[in-house]
Amino acid sequence: MRHSMGYLKWVTTGLAALFLTACEKIEEPVPGAKQDAEIPEHQALASAKMANGDETPVKTLPLSAFKTVEWTDLMPKDDLDALLNPPSYVTDIEDGSLEDQISSQVKSSNAAPGDDRYQQALASTRIIPEMDGQAIRIPGFIVPLEFDDTETITQFFLVPYFGACIHVPPPPPNQLIFVDYPSGVKLGELYDPVWIFGFLKTSIVQNEMATAAYSMQMQHFEFYTEE
Repeated sequence: MRHSMGYLKWVTTGLAALFLTACEKIEEPVPGAKQDAEIPEHQALASAKMANGDETPVKTLPLSAFKTVEWTDLMPKDDLDALLNPPSYVTDIEDGSLEDQISSQVKSSNAAPGDDRYQQALASTRIIPEMDGQAIRIPGFIVPLEFDDTETITQFFLVPYFGACIHVPPPPPNQLIFVDYPSGVKLGELYDPVWIFGFLKTSIVQNEMATAAYSMQMQHFEFYTEE
C-alpha cells in the first residue's frame, strides 16, 4: 500500500512514542496492573477458533502468567532501526505542503521496497520466532473486522495507535495482530485503548484492510487503566 509522505513523517517522528507505548493515551505499560485479577466468567475461553477455522483448546492461565510486551518486541531490530532512520525524502519535506501531497507521492512510489530499506520495513512481515506460542499481555486499539447480531466484535486487528487501518494506512504487518474471539468484545468507543491477554501465533493473516504477521488466541481483555 502506498503511504503519503505526511504519514511517513508522522510514523517516523512518532515511532518512539507510538510503537513503544501504543499511543499518547498509553504512556507506559504498567507491568503489575491487574495481572493477579481473576478472569470474569463471561470473558474466559474454553476454546477459540483460530485464523485457519479450527477449534483449538485454549489452556486458561492466571493473568499473572501473561508477560507484558511492547510492540517493538514484535519487530526485528533492523526493521526498527530503518524506521527510526528514514531517508531524506521523508525528513526533508514539510508536512502538509504541496510537495508532500503530490511530488512526494511520486518519490515514494518510485522507491520500491527492494531498493529502499525504509520501504521494506514499512511492509515487513518479518517476525520474532521466539514469540510463537508465548502468553503475552499487550496494549493497543481495536479495529473491528466482524460483528455478531448484537454488534459484539468477534474478529479484529489489534494495532499500536489509534486510527491505524481506518484514518491512515496500516502499520507494518509485524505491528499488527489478528484476533479471533468468538465470545465477543463490547467496546464503548474505538479510541478506548485496551489490554489484550492471549497466546501469540506467528502466522500471516490477510484481508482487504491489512496484513497481519501475528495472530492471537485471546483469553482475556480489559480496558486500559494507569495505576
